Order: sequence, then C-alpha cells, then structure tokens
Amino acid sequence: MVRDILVKKREELFKHKTKTTAEQRKYLRLDTVFPVQFRLEELDVNVPLSGWLQGFTNNISRGGICLSINNIDPELLKLIKEKKCRLSLEIDVPVSKKPIPVIAGITWIREDHGGKCKCQVGLDYKHISVKQNNQLMRYAWLKKLFIPTALSAVILLALILGINSYLNFTLTRNNKLLIEKLSVVLKDSSRAQQKIQEITMQRQYLQQHLKDLETRIKSVELQKSRTESSNLNQIKQLNQSIAALAAEKIALEDKLTEALRIENVAAQEVSRLDEKKIVLQKANFDKMYQWLKVHQNNRTGLVASFEGDQDIANWSFTYDLALLIQAYTYFGDFERARKILDFFAKHAKRENGWFINAYYADDGAPAEFTMHSGPNIWIGLAIMQYTQASKDKSYLGLAESIAQTIINLQNADIDGGIRGGPALEWYSTEHNLDAYAFFNMLAKVTGKKIYSLAAQKTINWLAEHTYDRRDLPVKRGKGDSTIATDTYAWSIAAIGPQKLQELGMDPDEIMKFVEESCSVEAVFLKPNGQSVKIKGFDFAPRLHTARGGIVSSEWTAQMAVAYKIMEDFYSRKATKSKAADYGGKAQMYLGELGNMIISSSSASGQGQGCLPYATQEHVDTGHGWMTPKGGHTGSVSGTVYALFAYYGFNPLELSK
Repeated sequence: MVRDILVKKREELFKHKTKTTAEQRKYLRLDTVFPVQFRLEELDVNVPLSGWLQGFTNNISRGGICLSINNIDPELLKLIKEKKCRLSLEIDVPVSKKPIPVIAGITWIREDHGGKCKCQVGLDYKHISVKQNNQLMRYAWLKKLFIPTALSAVILLALILGINSYLNFTLTRNNKLLIEKLSVVLKDSSRAQQKIQEITMQRQYLQQHLKDLETRIKSVELQKSRTESSNLNQIKQLNQSIAALAAEKIALEDKLTEALRIENVAAQEVSRLDEKKIVLQKANFDKMYQWLKVHQNNRTGLVASFEGDQDIANWSFTYDLALLIQAYTYFGDFERARKILDFFAKHAKRENGWFINAYYADDGAPAEFTMHSGPNIWIGLAIMQYTQASKDKSYLGLAESIAQTIINLQNADIDGGIRGGPALEWYSTEHNLDAYAFFNMLAKVTGKKIYSLAAQKTINWLAEHTYDRRDLPVKRGKGDSTIATDTYAWSIAAIGPQKLQELGMDPDEIMKFVEESCSVEAVFLKPNGQSVKIKGFDFAPRLHTARGGIVSSEWTAQMAVAYKIMEDFYSRKATKSKAADYGGKAQMYLGELGNMIISSSSASGQGQGCLPYATQEHVDTGHGWMTPKGGHTGSVSGTVYALFAYYGFNPLELSK
C-alpha cells in the first residue's frame, strides 16, 4: 500500500516537472529585461488583493510571460503558490507609448531558496489586446534575433572585408612584383646586349687580326720562294718566321673559336631574355590599361589626369580625356568611351563653341577657364577615331561643330593659320598639325569639301611658317624657333613621311635633328629607392635648360610612335636596313619606358602599373608649364601614349 502511494507521488512529481519544463521552454529568452508592474486580484473579479508591485521579465511568449519577483511579502507569495489569485499586469515595452494591460493566471511557480522572498512565476494571459500582443511579440522577436543577426552581419562583413583586404593586398603585391620582374629582365637584357656587343667587337678584332696574319704568312712564303736556294741561312730564318706565324695563327683560331662559342651562348641568352621581356612587357602594358579603367568616375565618366599631385588631384584635362577616348576605343571599350563623349556632348561647359582646358573629375565643373585650340581639336580627333572604329555616328555632329569653331578661327587669319585659342595671339605648330589631321579625317568620313579645303590651308601655313628653314626642320610656331620634341614626332604622325617628302621635307632629317637635340639620359628614382638611368626624350633641347635633362614619358612615347611609322614607311619601300634601324629604336625606347613604370599609389589602383609624367617632379618643361608635383605621380597622358607606342597606334591618322 505504501509502495503504491510512493509510486503515484513520484509519477505526479515527474508529470508536474515535465509540464513545468515544457511550459518554460515555450518562452523567448531575451538579452535584456523590461519592467512589469503587477498586483494580485481575486480569481474571478477585479478586486485587488495587493497594491502595485514591481517585477520584471525577459521571457515572453504569445500566451504568457515568466515574471521575476524580488522581496515579495510572504503572505502574497503564499497566495501565488496556492494559485488563489490572478495577476493584473502593466508591461512596459519601448515599442508602446503606454504600458500594455494584461490579466494573467498563474501556471507555475519556482522559488529561490536563497533566503529572500524571490520567485519566478509562469503566467498565462487571460485577457490581452490582440493588437498589443502582436506588438509585444514583434518586439520580442526583434530583440531575440537582432543581436545574433547583427553579430552574424558584423562577422560576415568583417570576413568579407578581410577577404577583400587580402585579395587587394595579394593583387597589389603581384602587380608590384610584375613591374619588378620587368625591371630585372630589362636590366639583365641590357647587360646581355652590352656583353654581346663586347664579344662581337672582340670577335671582329680576332677575325681582322687573323686576316692580317694570313697576309703576313703569304708575304713571307712569297719572299722565301724568291730567295736563292743557296742562301740557306735566309731560308732557315724565313722558315722559322713562317712556323712562328703559323703557331700564332693556330692560337688565334682557337681564340676565335672560343669567341664564337661565347658569342653564340650570349646570343641565346639575349634571345631567352627577349622572349621573357615580350611576355612581361605585354603583361605590364595590359595592367597599365587596367589602371586607366579603374580610375574612371562612374558618375561623370571622367578620369583625373594625375594620381599623386594633390594640387590638381581631381583635375581632368581635356587633352587627356581625348587620349582616353581613343585608348578605350582602341581596346573596343566603347561604353567607357561613350561616357566621356556624353560628358562633352551634354554636360561640359562650353563658351562660344569652345571647351575649356580642364574639368573636375568628380562633378564635371570647370577646373580652369583657359581655352586652347589643341585640346578642342583633340576631342574632335577622338570622336573621329571612335566613329571609325565603332561605326556609331552619334557624335559626328559634335566633331563638325568643333571643326567649324576652328575653321572660324582659321578664317580670321590671312595666311590660314590657327592661333593658340580665341583670346590668344600666338601660333602653335602642334595645334596646326592636330588640325591638319582632324580636317583630313572629317573630309574622309563626310566627303565634305569644306574640310579638305581647311586641311590644305593648314598644310600650306605649316610649309610657309614652320618648315621654312633648312637648319631647323620644324619650328615650335610662327615666328618661334624654340625646339619642341612633340612637333617633330607629330610631323611624322600627322603629315606622314611620304607627304613630308612631297613638301620638300626630309623625314629622316627631322628624326635625326630631334635625336641630336632632345634625346637625353636621365636618372630616375623608383618608388623602391632604386636609381635607374633612363634614355628618352626631353621636352626641349638639353642644352637650353639649366635643370639638366629629364625624360618625358609621353613625348618619348610619341617618338616611339614616329619610329614605328618610319619603320613601316621603309618596310613598304623594301628598304630593310632603314626599317630595321627605326624598328630597333622604337623597341629600345619602349624598353626604356618599361623601366619607368611605377605602381599605382592609390587604393583603387591596387598597385597597377602606370607611367609618371617625367623623371623629375615640379620642374620647368621649357614650354610654359611645370611637371606635376609628387615623386611618383601617375600620368594619364604618359600612360596612354605609351600604350599607343606599344601597340603601334597612330592617333593622328584613321586606320585603314
């Protein structure tokens, strides 16, 4: 009997414990608590059994809450334990302007036996507004999910940022390593070329010495044949001389064989390095194009001309933008080209048909209000190259508008010359060369006579005012004998060797003159602190500047384009030696430009390769402007023109 009672009691206790645990499990446990006012009332009527007391909760369900109570009167605690009352609640939550009123019944109670009257009471709602209950549950779920969701989001974001930082670090490191590899290969190739030149000279010396020795042996043998047979002493001496010369000949032949072997090994090494150089050059020049892409502003389509000079960090020069349009066009990136063209067609500030020289890259506002003929003409040239490559004639009207503005300026001059700008009195050979190329392109594409007439007037002016001296093949402008490298390079590119010859000019003399006047070797300090000597072209004759020689990346690249044009000219004329000479110079200067490549210093650049404007910062070019500030300032014009040179693209002539 007693045993049955104990079993029954144990089953009831287990059943109660299981029920209590199940009821407790249904709550949402929150990370914060909020206050709950409560009072005890009669079970079925709204008769208070106590005053308002303070409790709190952090366990909520749709059907009730777990109320925590501290320091409750023992008599009230007894009523709760015996479930002889109900509770009236006012739940104060941040999402409700007023406390939420609730009538709840007691489901379970758990006391804290630590000596104070503390307990937790499980309550089931008897009455609560559906709307307020939904409001309370939304808040509970929000609190429940917010921290883990926010923490997960923070962890995920940190992980993404970490991965992105690692990938950027890896990409930047690899891009820098690529530049360093090219620099090492170029240095090794230069040493190997120098070594093979020394070996070749030694081999040629040995060959000549051997030839002289054979002549001496023949001379002695002839002398011996003429000597009387009775003159035994003289014959003996001659035999000894022949033997000595023969021995010397054998030694020379051994040296020559060894020299030929070493020359062959050196030639193989040069060939191996050349193959490696070709691969690395291609990879680096591809990275340079990526640098031009990542710097395009998505909103305006513009690109800052210089990366590194804080004074003009956000300036986008019109001439540079024209080069970029052509670069994007050459690579078939027509959408990027259109972004810039749309800016000039729809948004760029223009005064009386003239675009200004520079705009801010981030919003397209004017950065300076100077207006020059050259940059306007270059926008026209870019449109023509884009139209030819894409077959999209949407911007041809803009090109003709620019042309008309330039023709109006040309018509104002009795000789048909084009001044530097609408408010300027000086004349630039460069601007007139640009205009000649531009008018020719328009004449070819539109077939309109107005443009062929304008081109003829321009070439006549050039012949009369800038190609009129035998000792100075190309002047910088009308009445200006200053030498500017770009006028020589662009004479070849805009007019062409054949047309120059028809005008009575010698393209070879033009190239020779600029080489003798403007080619320099300058020291360039790389970002890693390494000093390298760079052969290239200065902005002006090295003898006319106190600063010493500096290499312009853009104008050296312009000369490389000119060399390739001359190479092609003589290849078509089957003059192989001249073609090879010009082609060799083009490759040599491209190699020198490769030694000038620097890693982008910006976060967006990710260490991509680019070219500085010159080997020195903030020095006078000799033509009225300074090179940019910043020891390693990336230049759009230098980088773009180097790409033109590498791929053999002439921006002043439409491709066939």
